[in-house]
Amino acid sequence: MLLNNVLSRTAAALRICTKGSQAPASRKIFIGQCVLRQNNRQYIARAFSSVNGNMVKQGPRPLVICGPSGSGKSTLLKKLFKEFPDTFGFSVSHTTRKPRPGEENGIHYHFVSVEEMQSAIENGEFIETAVFSGNMYGTSKKAVENVQHQGKVCVLDIEIEGVKQIRNSDRLNPLLVFVNPPSIDELERRLRGRQTETEESLLKRLNTARSEIEYGTSPGNFDVVVQNNNLKQAYEDLRNFIVRELETQQGQGINVSLNRVFDE
Repeated sequence: MLLNNVLSRTAAALRICTKGSQAPASRKIFIGQCVLRQNNRQYIARAFSSVNGNMVKQGPRPLVICGPSGSGKSTLLKKLFKEFPDTFGFSVSHTTRKPRPGEENGIHYHFVSVEEMQSAIENGEFIETAVFSGNMYGTSKKAVENVQHQGKVCVLDIEIEGVKQIRNSDRLNPLLVFVNPPSIDELERRLRGRQTETEESLLKRLNTARSEIEYGTSPGNFDVVVQNNNLKQAYEDLRNFIVRELETQQGQGINVSLNRVFDE
């Protein structure tokens, strides 16, 4: 049905286009590159591609979650995935840093070399990339597409620089969430508790966190700021925001599951 509509509209547009100056100005329809008189096959393919692209945009909006390392993003996302197991799919980022204990390649990150990452960037395989604490991070187009093909809300856990690259993206139109820690002192306590950082890398993370918090809490940069002073309240705030947004999308005819799993 969609293709038939496109074809019929295209044929009408082409008929008008071939009349040239004989058609009144009010009836001249210029779609795509019709005014350049491209052949019909090329034009129809382009028109259908354009409509199909709009269909992709009508899927659930991706969810971007951002915050300093140690802010509690991972814990909040685990709770979200547990409560709504059919709703979300995680976009697995690429990074050049080494795996931490317990991390698995392809699950927590795609761990790659600097050379592999640079080559993929040059080939245009990434939506966004950033350098954080001396390591490269990025979200590949394929990672997002893998989740979208499952009909799920794609979740992206990315750095501030990545947010800046995609926050105005027409292609993604994401929901932007910033998770704010209680304080820098509490953030330092959490990072030291991990025992995964050298003193030098920890200080770098704290310095980066200060600039992240400044950007993340500035009005207009994110759709919502979740203050993670208390995990239970922070999750409730995050969940309420997301459910409200997805219900709005459902009201617009977007198919997205909100089936919940309740704790016993």
